[in-house]
Amino acid sequence: MAVWLKQGSSAQVKADQDRQVRETVESILAEVAARGDAAIREFSVRFDNWDRESYRLSVAEIQGCMDQLSGQDLKDIEFAQTQVRNFAKIQRESLRDVEVETLPGVVLGHRHIPVQAAGCYVPGGKYPLLASAHMSVITAKVAGVPRVVTCAPPYQGKPAPAIVAAQALAGADEIWCLGGVQAVAAMALGTLSMTPVDMLVGPGNAYVAEAKRQLYGRVGIDLFAGPTETLVIADDAGADAELCATDLLGQAEHGPDSPAILLTTSRALAERTIAEVERLLQILPTAAIARRAWESFGEVILADSEAEMVTIADRIASEHVQVMTRDPDYFLKNMVNYGALFLGARTNVSYGDKVIGTNHTLPTRKAARYTGGLWVGKFLKTCTYQRVLTDEASTLIGEYCSRLCALEGFAGHGEQANIRVRRYGGRIVPYGGKAEAR
Repeated sequence: MAVWLKQGSSAQVKADQDRQVRETVESILAEVAARGDAAIREFSVRFDNWDRESYRLSVAEIQGCMDQLSGQDLKDIEFAQTQVRNFAKIQRESLRDVEVETLPGVVLGHRHIPVQAAGCYVPGGKYPLLASAHMSVITAKVAGVPRVVTCAPPYQGKPAPAIVAAQALAGADEIWCLGGVQAVAAMALGTLSMTPVDMLVGPGNAYVAEAKRQLYGRVGIDLFAGPTETLVIADDAGADAELCATDLLGQAEHGPDSPAILLTTSRALAERTIAEVERLLQILPTAAIARRAWESFGEVILADSEAEMVTIADRIASEHVQVMTRDPDYFLKNMVNYGALFLGARTNVSYGDKVIGTNHTLPTRKAARYTGGLWVGKFLKTCTYQRVLTDEASTLIGEYCSRLCALEGFAGHGEQANIRVRRYGGRIVPYGGKAEAR
């Protein structure tokens, strides 16, 4: 039976935090819906201390941001974007339009049609997270989305040059320096200055995630991407305390509400990792944030076996799962609830976050039970069509349809079938009656 050597905040504390976030977001969305641009400006000034005539960046401003980066900076961004684009293209090629004759004269098919406008949120208030631009904009463009809008908050009082460059190089059609709930609301609801989009994607803090949740239905969303989560699964054969502690704190620095969990079969490794976390927190430049996350949301779980670790890991359904055990493939074969797996000590979550090519926008808060992360398929609508080529085929399908509609009592539906059976030949079922010849 598993033992918790360290536990995070109680469920009640988390529920209280969620309620406060929910109420705040609800109020902001209502204001933006009622007052449009005026509300956007008011919230931008209040939350980001940021105001300007237009929040959309001009071509000259975008180029100015790119000019601030070194040649090596631009090459590094382009390298990361190449990896993301290559994998996205491979994913897109796996999605084929189909058309098949399922019965003589009956043709069924589907097409993958991209949404026409996507809004990509790129978080960047605490850190200029340019990688989120790669993950959302490039993926949308590979899917074929014709209009891609990006919003990112100001960083240190101005547009973040690296984020702007990444957005531009990824192919964004509109680049806005606007953050938080107000940015998400502007993209989804539209204002006099911004045409609304059809879909919202991208990670963000708890407020951004809640805004997407509340806007779902008015627009599509990729998934519920809240505070970053990481689960490290390790044993003495696959990792040491330094690796485990580094991988835990490497994600805990995202924010004070980021869960970081160690799951292991080794008590010795668990205890050494706890000590190593404390050592690293003395020297980590982002320790102020990482410590709050570790103290409030960090956990250390001691399990009896690999099988029990799989059971616990699937129950946690973490966004990121770093596996450093004697047999990482055991978890690949047996785990079913996770955002992304990082198998073996040679890889890590940061590779996935920044450069390796898989998408880093992943499900959180147990959403991995029913969805995977952002990929080209999220931007595509799989739309079916049908074609009936012969009188005989329409009669065959019509007779079945007529009888089934009669079973359900749907007279109007049945008559849609019956009129075709009468025209093309066959036997029909009048509403409430038995089959009769035409």
